[in-house]
Amino acid sequence: MFRKIIPVFLVLALALTACSFNISLPFIQETGPTMVDDITLPVPADAGTVDLTLAFGAGTLKLHPGTDSLISGTATYNVDDFKPQITVNANDVTLEQGEWQVDGIPNMSTILNEWDLSLGNVPIDLNIQAGAYKAEYEFGGLSLVNLTVSDGAADVELAFSEPNAVEMSLLRYQTGASNVSLIGLANANFASMEFDSGAGNYTLDFNGGLKRDASVYIETGVSNMTLVIPSGIPVQITVEGGLSNVSYGSGWDKNGGVYTQEGSGSQLTIVIEMGAGNLTITR
Repeated sequence: MFRKIIPVFLVLALALTACSFNISLPFIQETGPTMVDDITLPVPADAGTVDLTLAFGAGTLKLHPGTDSLISGTATYNVDDFKPQITVNANDVTLEQGEWQVDGIPNMSTILNEWDLSLGNVPIDLNIQAGAYKAEYEFGGLSLVNLTVSDGAADVELAFSEPNAVEMSLLRYQTGASNVSLIGLANANFASMEFDSGAGNYTLDFNGGLKRDASVYIETGVSNMTLVIPSGIPVQITVEGGLSNVSYGSGWDKNGGVYTQEGSGSQLTIVIEMGAGNLTITR
């Protein structure tokens, strides 16, 4: 009996109190006027290596050579919180996007956030930290002693169209599920390279002038990975991990999971740990 009565009381209680329910729906957070900040950072007085960190969220980031300063260019945005912040501590320099205080539902289709920056030709240890963004990087002719890029879901083209002016110790790229093309990597003049990615589409192009022996370690998930390797340089590629489909052209010898190309000059050694995916070795 009581089991039948209790649901009735619950229905009546809800009906009597329904008028007191107050549901607040979040408002649409609109953008503001477009603002353009001119950014110029001089080279620190100490002429040693500059530790430069660029911290960027969502939007478009463009980097290229072409300034006598450490950094020069513009930041264009229409959200006040995106205003770039600059911190300088001797040779430790940080340029970062302001933290966005979201208090509504953002209208993503109207948001504008773009940095277009030139870098100077001084020794730089460059660290790029980014989110879900689009990037165009041209680093040819710069003096990068190290390069680290960490980003989220990204669409990136990074190129060394000309040789790096100094020897680079480490080139490290870490990304999520992205589309990334690294072009002219032999021109980066690195001793070691590490590439760590999730699912996505990736092209690593080793064209350029390989001036010294270099080692590359690649760890990737279920992805489409393309290695572009010119003929004439000695290369050893070791493929480890899950079930991967590997395709390669003429000029390569295969022994188990090891692929070798004969050549002369500096040696390129590549180790790939790959989940189920597709690996293409081409020229």
